[in-house]
Amino acid sequence: MSTKLERPNWIKVPASVSAGFAETLNVVRSSGVHTVCEEAMCPNIGECWKSKTATFLIMGDTCTRNCGFCSVKHGRPAPLDENEPLHIAQSVKKLGIKYAVITCVTRDDLKDGGAQHFASVINAVREINPETKIEILTSDLRGNLDAIKEIVEARPDVFGHNLEIVRKYHKQVKRLPADYDISLNFLKSIKAIEPTMITKTGIMVGVGESKEDVFKLIDDVVNVQIDILTIGQYLPPSTSHYPIARYVTPNEFAEYAKYGNAKGIEVISGALVRSSYKAREIYEKLSLHKFK
Repeated sequence: MSTKLERPNWIKVPASVSAGFAETLNVVRSSGVHTVCEEAMCPNIGECWKSKTATFLIMGDTCTRNCGFCSVKHGRPAPLDENEPLHIAQSVKKLGIKYAVITCVTRDDLKDGGAQHFASVINAVREINPETKIEILTSDLRGNLDAIKEIVEARPDVFGHNLEIVRKYHKQVKRLPADYDISLNFLKSIKAIEPTMITKTGIMVGVGESKEDVFKLIDDVVNVQIDILTIGQYLPPSTSHYPIARYVTPNEFAEYAKYGNAKGIEVISGALVRSSYKAREIYEKLSLHKFK
């Protein structure tokens, strides 16, 4: 069980107390918007909020799925807030964000998975903050190609969707209708619609997978032409969530990065790495060297 594992000394969550953290918190709370930083209990919240950066969570705070790794609450979501695109755009402006990361809960109750709403948020942020770059992280939209196309046409700067777990443990840790191949084909279809769009995915390790399982996933990611892969340590939000099997060592994280980078993709790999960690820096690096 996860409670019997002693946390190693290389996993140290930075303190969250700072003036920047407090200012970001005030803007988020006063605007009535949600952030995945809080809802998903991200270990980097202190570092990111100190620099006045936040990852916005749209379409409410309730997910229609109940995956074993996730701390976001699940159940029946409220109707979409038609004012949310404007509120997100205004919050981005108040915080002075130059690189906005926007993600969402899964909304299987919506025919398009919320694609139209996502596009509206992208458009609103860009209208009020024309210089801000936009990275998005969506659900699998049940593989709906029309929904994917609608978001692509809104022109985010980076389009992300997380595989989350290696194939071997995907069905154990995630919940139907989530499916490894649906997610992989989702990512492949983004490039098919718009070959120049930067694509991104992320996974957690430490649920029982072998190195070979991770290497195989990296090969899958390379084959569908993903540009960015993040790999981080799985940390159960509570003892009632899917148990951690082991803590992955820094050397192993470095192996994964070396393997992926040698195959031509940008791999950000480390214990506290999460989907949006160093997102702006990686985007700027790719834009400068790969997409100039």
